[in-house]
Amino acid sequence: MRGFAAFARKELLEQIRSYKAPILLAVLFLFGMTSPLLAKLMPDLFKNLSISGMTITIPTPTAADAWGQFFKNTGQMGLVVLLLIFGTALSQDIARGTLLIPLSKGLSRGAVVLAKYASSLLIWTAGYALSALTCVGYTQYLFSHFGPPHLFFALFCLWLFGAFLLALLLFTGAAAPGSYGGLLFAVAIVGVLLALDAFPKLQAGNPVSLASQSAALLTKTASLQNLWTAVWVTAVCTAACLGCGVLLLQKNGTRS
Repeated sequence: MRGFAAFARKELLEQIRSYKAPILLAVLFLFGMTSPLLAKLMPDLFKNLSISGMTITIPTPTAADAWGQFFKNTGQMGLVVLLLIFGTALSQDIARGTLLIPLSKGLSRGAVVLAKYASSLLIWTAGYALSALTCVGYTQYLFSHFGPPHLFFALFCLWLFGAFLLALLLFTGAAAPGSYGGLLFAVAIVGVLLALDAFPKLQAGNPVSLASQSAALLTKTASLQNLWTAVWVTAVCTAACLGCGVLLLQKNGTRS
């Protein structure tokens, strides 16, 4: 599509200049660094702690504990930061009318949505890779073993859920009015998915399970088959969100 590369580059530079990209990278790097450290130091922190005469003992930490901390931190707070940073990526531009100039110069609405997605996905991928590699290095150093079985698939699952959230934000940004309408709509959808994830029979195929069950996969308490089902469903939902976002933007214009 005409102008896609130029607009994607503009979006990427804007995210860097507004410090949104550096903030996300810094937060994810911090999670990657502190997760193995917390797992390693936790027994020492509780070693001499006693409550009402009871002594709290914690088993010797392993690499699986380090990655459990990683998936807990990144799969919760990391994704919250992702939502906050990219939550207004499209809806704010629509509300302010800043898309009128590039659209008047021939940039298609499909190129707008895909360029915004490509730039945000690149930042998410870079930050997530930095975080995971940092966790690998610290885990190898502290535990002499970088990870348990199914680690790479678990990492892929969490990355894919982040990619789905970015596509969801573009869909809701095109669907809901106001600068923050898209973010609130996306949070509501994620809330529904979280509620459904509380029922084991509904976890298979639920995109949220890619984040909630990643750590459990490392301890073999999660169903690998269910997660593969969720992977395919999430991939389809991601494509559907992008497609619907393009259609809604074409139908509604820029609401200016």
